[in-house]
Amino acid sequence: QVQLVESGGGLVQPGGSLRLSCAAAGFTLDSYAIGWFRQAPGKEREGVSCIVNSDGSTYYRDSVKGRFTISRDNAKNTVYLQMNSLTPEDTAVYYCAAERGGGYYRDYALAPINYDYWGQGTQVTVSS
Repeated sequence: QVQLVESGGGLVQPGGSLRLSCAAAGFTLDSYAIGWFRQAPGKEREGVSCIVNSDGSTYYRDSVKGRFTISRDNAKNTVYLQMNSLTPEDTAVYYCAAERGGGYYRDYALAPINYDYWGQGTQVTVSS
């Protein structure tokens, strides 16, 4: 059974940092492209970042470039999202997802519709 479990969310002040984790069970993460997505209240789910399985390429939405870093630890079967310089606009439920096709290019890799498996989400709140 394929399962993704996110952790690491919480309340943080503006300018602070969090590291989200996405642990996989039932499959090996390096066989899939893994994406991070977020959804704020009243807004559509949007792609934040993706790491491609084939060559480790990474993609980011423009608003998080230079602040967020995605990485993968194959030994732990876990993907991380390091989030620095957080702002209130980053407040959302963050989800990780797995895509079997391989995340071929940026717009494809950041589109939620292309993903096959989803975690339950973890809340990130940036507030003073």
